[in-house]
Amino acid sequence: MRLVIQRVLESGVRVDGQEVGRIGPGFMVLCGVEDGDTEEDVRYCVDKTVNLRVFEDDAGKMNRSILEAGGEILAISQFTLHGDVRRGRRPSFIRAARPELAVPMYDAYCAGLREAGIHVETGIFQTDMKVSLVNDGPVTLLIDSRRTF
Repeated sequence: MRLVIQRVLESGVRVDGQEVGRIGPGFMVLCGVEDGDTEEDVRYCVDKTVNLRVFEDDAGKMNRSILEAGGEILAISQFTLHGDVRRGRRPSFIRAARPELAVPMYDAYCAGLREAGIHVETGIFQTDMKVSLVNDGPVTLLIDSRRTF
């Protein structure tokens, strides 16, 4: 499972011109499921997401987690995170999980965040989404449950 996490002041997602999710301060997370991902990958990503210390404390240092900061999360499914662009000019998405695996893994990731006590909004899987955000910092982090980077 691969994540792109952006600390945001606000973020929203629209499908067919209708807003389907909106958050205030917190994280906008792009979540890509790789073929072969398991519940262990989900647990790893949930733990990393909720415990990242990237919110400022009273001294202005990035020392607080999203739980401590009271932030929200907008989680967007994003199969293109597993696009391989090493050869040619057209990405290969062969490593991205098919919907039969990706949907339950994405749903489990969102459920794990909610179980940790975070308000989570989502987009709609397999739709053309328009995502907006105001990046805070900017702070952008990459997480891969297989620790490839």
